[in-house]
Amino acid sequence: MAKEATKKDKKNKKSFFKDFKAELKKVIWPTPKQLFKNTVAVIFIVIVTAVIVFVLDVVFDALNIYGINHLRSAVKNSVVVEESVTEDLENSNNEAAELNETNNEIVEE
Repeated sequence: MAKEATKKDKKNKKSFFKDFKAELKKVIWPTPKQLFKNTVAVIFIVIVTAVIVFVLDVVFDALNIYGINHLRSAVKNSVVVEESVTEDLENSNNEAAELNETNNEIVEE
C-alpha cells in the first residue's frame, strides 16, 4: 500500500507541473509597448493621488490651526468675561452687605 501511495504522489506532482506549464502557455504576455503604457498610467495615477492627499493634508492642517487658535481666543474671552462677572457679583454682594450693615446701624439708632 505504501508503494501505491508514493506512485500516486509522484503522478500527482508530475501532472501538477504539466498542468502548470500548460497554463503558463495560455497566458497572454504584454508587449513592451503595452507594458510601458501601463507603467506610465500607474505612475501618473499614483502621482495625482499623492498630490490630492498632500493638498488635503495642507488644507486640513491650516483649518485645524485656525480652528484651534479661534477656540483658544474664544475660551480666553469667555474666561475673562466670566472672571469680570464673578468680580462684579462679589463687589455687588460686598456693597449689598455694607448697605445692610449701614441700614441696620441707622435702624438701631
